[in-house]
Amino acid sequence: MVVKKAQVRHEFQVVGFYLGTDEYAITIAKVREIQSMTEIRKVPKAPKFVEGVINLRGRILPVIDLRKRFDLPPAVDPAQAKILIVEFNKNLVGLVVDNVSEVIRLYSDQVEKTPDIFSLTIDSRYISGVAKLNERLIILLDVENLLSFEEQSALAGIKS
Repeated sequence: MVVKKAQVRHEFQVVGFYLGTDEYAITIAKVREIQSMTEIRKVPKAPKFVEGVINLRGRILPVIDLRKRFDLPPAVDPAQAKILIVEFNKNLVGLVVDNVSEVIRLYSDQVEKTPDIFSLTIDSRYISGVAKLNERLIILLDVENLLSFEEQSALAGIKS
């Protein structure tokens, strides 16, 4: 007789957001706050996906446009855009997204590894998995892998 080991079901929460019609999410532990779109100051010679910097209560934060990071076309309605302030390798960084949906409760058995098809549109290193929630598919981003070491160093230079 073969006895199957019971799989432990872990609960976790993510903050959902949209880029176009696609729904993405980042673990809530990484999200510090959600800001309405504000003036973003351009930074000369910044990488193309860096939108610029913002002043958040006296702190200068670099802002990454996720559409540019993923080589997606510009937003149709930029007035809806939000800035997710996330902790990124012990630093705070703003991520421009089209809109924020909600805090979503997920379970580990709802998440599957990244399908190979995603490598055609978004570099799969940015994705930690895909969650199935009823009829929704939510792409889970791995914040820590959004930037290479060299890109992180360039960002560190921007905010100092």
